[in-house]
Amino acid sequence: MASQNEENLPALSSNAISLDDESQRPLQQDEVELGKRRYSRAWKYFKPVKVNGVSYGLCKYCDRRYKNARNCGTKYMLDHIPKCPNRPRDVQNEGDIGGSYFDQDVSRKQLAHAIILHEYPLSIVDHVGFRNFVASLQPMFKMVSRNTIKNDIMKFFDNLKSQTSKLLEKVTSRIAITTDMWTSNSNKKGFMAITGHFIDDSWRLQSHILRFAYVPAPHDKDALCGALVNCLFDWNLERKISTITVDNSSTNNAMIKTLLDEKLNKKDLLLTGRVFHVRSGRIERFEEAARLVHCSCNKKLEYDCPTRWNSTYLMLRTAIEYKEVFRKLSLTDTNYQSYPAE
Repeated sequence: MASQNEENLPALSSNAISLDDESQRPLQQDEVELGKRRYSRAWKYFKPVKVNGVSYGLCKYCDRRYKNARNCGTKYMLDHIPKCPNRPRDVQNEGDIGGSYFDQDVSRKQLAHAIILHEYPLSIVDHVGFRNFVASLQPMFKMVSRNTIKNDIMKFFDNLKSQTSKLLEKVTSRIAITTDMWTSNSNKKGFMAITGHFIDDSWRLQSHILRFAYVPAPHDKDALCGALVNCLFDWNLERKISTITVDNSSTNNAMIKTLLDEKLNKKDLLLTGRVFHVRSGRIERFEEAARLVHCSCNKKLEYDCPTRWNSTYLMLRTAIEYKEVFRKLSLTDTNYQSYPAE
């Protein structure tokens, strides 16, 4: 007769899984199924052998053996497979050894993205130390040449450009343009950065760099206007512009006049172009502060650049001559929030 405790136990249903029924247990990552029995995935690449009565797993490709005892498991065999010098190519590309997953194409994309993100030189793929480091992380990864990674980066760029182009086509609002010139200290080459800003359908401000273009000297109104117009027409924005914001200089003023008079149709612009030109008053306010403290602005301010080792020194060397100007600016301009500490 069953006890009271036994009577209160719930009855097992007819389809309940017995602990001893190995075939009903969920398949684990490092297992394969052969008939009704489960085996470690390692046995796809090893065969069981006995040496002096001791069980071993023998690699099918290089004859390396690992002790196969119940308390040892197959971890060391699984770890050996990607490192085996004689493994066939199909095993190399299988990519699911030891429960992990490897995809050559995905890793190549990540390498290209890292180079873009951190501005690494393309030659990094030739550096012995870097190649050894990658091999230690994933021996199956085949390092690519600098030409191949360059092509990968260009494909990445073309894909992002295509996505941005489709996004801009769907924008129902007008797009504001900001542009600025930057001159490299090392080779004195000039570059124009052009950025588009707009409010999307979810009322979020979005900003996208549309072009970072080399502009050959001389940087007169025609050269600047040509670079800007090429970008606007390339992105089909000539009829969607709201404003263009530039630094307040005579060259930029002349460039905007050329845009309005010769390159763009005023009928396509907001208020026929009357609010098209937005002047940036940063330099004007700085020069006004310099005049108030009787300081001449003969030297152009330098920018700190993370990819130039001496740029911080060059920036500070020039800025320290305008120390009183920055102090005055912090007192007269409420928008100036970057006053350097002593």
